[in-house]
Order: sequence, then structure tokens, then C-alpha cells
Amino acid sequence: MTVPERLGLIAGNGMFPFLVLDAARAQGYEVVVAAIKEETDPEVESRGSAVYWLSLGELSKLIETFKQAGVRRAVMAGQVKHKQIFSSIRPDWRLAKLLLSLTTRNTDSLLGAVAKVLADEGITLESSTWLLEPLLVKSGVLTQRAPTEHERKNFDYGRKVARQLAQHDIGQTVVIAEAACVAVEAMEGTDATIERAGEIMRTLQGDASTLSRALTVIKIAKPEQDMRFDVPVIGVKTIEFMRAAGATCLALDAGKCLLLDGAKVLDAANAAGITVVADPP
Repeated sequence: MTVPERLGLIAGNGMFPFLVLDAARAQGYEVVVAAIKEETDPEVESRGSAVYWLSLGELSKLIETFKQAGVRRAVMAGQVKHKQIFSSIRPDWRLAKLLLSLTTRNTDSLLGAVAKVLADEGITLESSTWLLEPLLVKSGVLTQRAPTEHERKNFDYGRKVARQLAQHDIGQTVVIAEAACVAVEAMEGTDATIERAGEIMRTLQGDASTLSRALTVIKIAKPEQDMRFDVPVIGVKTIEFMRAAGATCLALDAGKCLLLDGAKVLDAANAAGITVVADPP
């Protein structure tokens, strides 16, 4: 009898870890879940896999847990809020040493260093989308409504802005109105950025404003996007935030962004009259 390979899952928040967990088990893997106390939904314990809870900063415990479970390959899935990483973290000796070695303290440098430590311990960190290829966005117009000329001008301009910001790992989302940058993502995340853009536009009252109230949201991958972590994701919740903010268009990078809720995302966009388009990065 063949013993199934054990796959480690480092689970953050949201539905992403559940998708990876279900896909891995469907493909015959025995999954060992390292759940982050500050982030992971407790519902993960009901999925029939071994779950070990640890806090942000417990890198040694993570390594020990995987080694004792016989894990040689792992996937990191689910958001860990940037402000959690850099404010709430209580590093153990191993992570403290790693943090002191970093020349920049952005998400890419931190998670890249963690991946190297895991590799040095014999644990390979795989692409977070490895088991979810069908959920990566395809190129083209994904909704019933195609973007208008006005919306295309917005996201053509927005892509240029977003790519400049992404080079510095500042954020992956910008919100544009009339080729003006209304909001830029920092540590707060995509949905909060969209919400803030809507609030800004609501302050521009009266005929004096030259900006159209319709917003275009652009979410891109980084120039050298490491698909092992921090992959751009969109869910139904994002569409809900867009509708509340008055956004009419969402532009994504084809093959680099994950639709967490699959076709439900596009159904929600169609219902809201939002166009979703993906171009090659």
C-alpha cells in the first residue's frame, strides 16, 4: 500500500487555505496544517486534516512541526495582514536573527528569507497556486460587459502607476478616476484601499469636481512576482467593496491573479454591472 505524501500548509486568513487544502486532498496528499493563531479561521479544524496552531513569529515551532510530521514540501496560502507581520509579531530566536539580517523589511524580503530557512531545513516551499491553476484568471474580458473607452484609459494609466509602486513592494492595487490616482494600497490591503477611494470620492461634492465618480481598480502582480507567497487574489468580497465605492471596472494581470471564489466572482461582477478584464503582465 502506497503511503500518501504529506504536504504542509501554512494557513493565513480567508478562503485561500481551504481551497488549497481541498485541492491537495483531492489529489491524494495528506495535509498537515500549520494554522496561524492571529489569522486562520478555526473552521480549518473541521476539514479532517491534522492542524497545529502557532503564533506569528514561531518559526522554530513551524519547522519542528513539519519535521516531526514528515513534511518535505509545503504551500503558503492565505493573507497575513502586513500590519500584523510588522507590528504584532513576537519573533522567536530564529526569526529574530532572520529579521536582523534583512536590509529591507518588506513582505517579499521577509517571506523570501523564511522560504530560504525552510529550504535549508529540507522543506521546499511550492507555488501557492500550484494546486489551483484553473482559478488563475485568463486573458481577455471576463464579464458580460466590456470596458468602455473611458475605463480603458483609466486602467492603461493605472497599470503604469501600479507597476512603478510594485517595484518597491509598496502595494499591488491602485484606484483611478479620470486618469487621476485616487488611492494607493499600502499595508491595509486591497478591500480597504477600495473603500478609502470611495470615501475620497464622496467628499468631492458638487459640480466643482472635474473627476468622474466612476472608479477603476487595478490589481497587478509584482514585476518579479514570487508565486510562493503574496499572490494577488480577488474574491466576491472585493466586488462588494467595489460596488459600495462606485467602482465600475477591475483590471487584473492574466495568469498571475487568483479568483478565490471562482465563477462566483464574475457572477457578482455581472450582477453589479462591473467589467473585469485581464491583460498579460
